[in-house]
Amino acid sequence: MQMIDEVSRVVIWLIRAGAAFRVCYCFFRMIVASDETAMYQKRIRNVLVFYVLAESVWVIKNLILEYYI
Repeated sequence: MQMIDEVSRVVIWLIRAGAAFRVCYCFFRMIVASDETAMYQKRIRNVLVFYVLAESVWVIKNLILEYYI
């Protein structure tokens, strides 16, 4: 069980870091290429939706594990 917790912490940390870097990258690209602002705003929105869904999955996993264990 400890191994599952360790792996889940690493994965969620990678998801958080990846989402943060992707949002920063899109912001910097919006600054450089102002004519593609709408495209990068859509990408930022997609990253945020992915991040919320990923956090929700881990919360549901923790609820299930605490309920049955």
